[in-house]
Amino acid sequence: MAVPLRQQLTVGYYLIKQKLKGVKKYPLVLMLEPLFRCNLACAGCGKIDYPDEILDRRLSYEECMQAVDECGAPMVSIPGGEPLIHKEMPQIVAGIVARKKYVYLCTNALLLKKRIDDYKPSPYLTFSIHLDGLRERHDASVCQEGVFDRAVEAIKLALAKGFRVSVNCTLFQGEKAEEVAEFLDYVTALGVESVTIAPGFSYERAPQQGIFIKGREVKDLFRSIFRIGKTQKRRWPFNHSALYLDFLAGNQNYQCTPWGNPTRNVFGWQKPCYLLADEGNAASFQELLDTTPWHQYGNSNNPKCANCMAHCGYEATAVEDLLKNPLKGLFVGLRGPKTQGTMMPEPVPVSVLKRPDSKLSSIPVNVEN
Repeated sequence: MAVPLRQQLTVGYYLIKQKLKGVKKYPLVLMLEPLFRCNLACAGCGKIDYPDEILDRRLSYEECMQAVDECGAPMVSIPGGEPLIHKEMPQIVAGIVARKKYVYLCTNALLLKKRIDDYKPSPYLTFSIHLDGLRERHDASVCQEGVFDRAVEAIKLALAKGFRVSVNCTLFQGEKAEEVAEFLDYVTALGVESVTIAPGFSYERAPQQGIFIKGREVKDLFRSIFRIGKTQKRRWPFNHSALYLDFLAGNQNYQCTPWGNPTRNVFGWQKPCYLLADEGNAASFQELLDTTPWHQYGNSNNPKCANCMAHCGYEATAVEDLLKNPLKGLFVGLRGPKTQGTMMPEPVPVSVLKRPDSKLSSIPVNVEN
């Protein structure tokens, strides 16, 4: 089981409670981003292209705890930048664990061997190690040789010390399904608890714009990966709902749920989501919910969102669909993602739908207000 039953029950109880209370917009995972500074300069990263005065900013322990309490999500993901650079990170993690929130500390693992004794194993703490493939692929992605080997060494050390460990993998141009499958076999054999996998988002600030895969190419790739898994009976511990994996394979037609993974960073509460950094910020979580023009975002509503299939936008949508259609979720979970046949159509941009001469102008668009 990729995620322990204890965590599944906690999250399930939280979701049911939101439904019974009639809450329409609720967070599933808090994206707590306490710094942008990193010790790598990855080709597809849009987080480090800020002046030093911004990169030197940090959220304090008190600010992080306020964000966790204010948001109320049952899970907290701590990306960056590189969180292990933050001097207060052990205190921040301990504070979240004390609140019995499930925290995923995302790291490239370059500092993990040195800092690991600053943390204590807990069912509420998972080290989420960034690996974008096997050695050659990953080191090319992070633009530095030797990083893969150091990350794997850190994974083995963390597992030996009793920590929960997962792998966070982003796929870019040039991926081959066979190589991705080999990578998934490798990290599964290492003994990691789970794997998070998604196509890279084309950050406007990313130094290399030609590396992102988009649209039909993404779905073809994931169908090929899942087909290998099915036909060869490989059991990969994905940390995703079955319906999100089915979405990646082109079998579900979803709009994103940006408030499902709200972001608190050094600028405030980022509108509308973790991936779009230039849309403004709110001073509080409630202000984020109340003042963000949610209808202006989504893969059919905004050009910046057009090719996004990231789990921070669509996993919450898949979970919502599962709550509404549990039998569909059960069926897909037992069968696995469909890898043959017709895919769901690509989203039609609102700009096209609204054109008077458009033959598609009568098609309804699913927009959350």
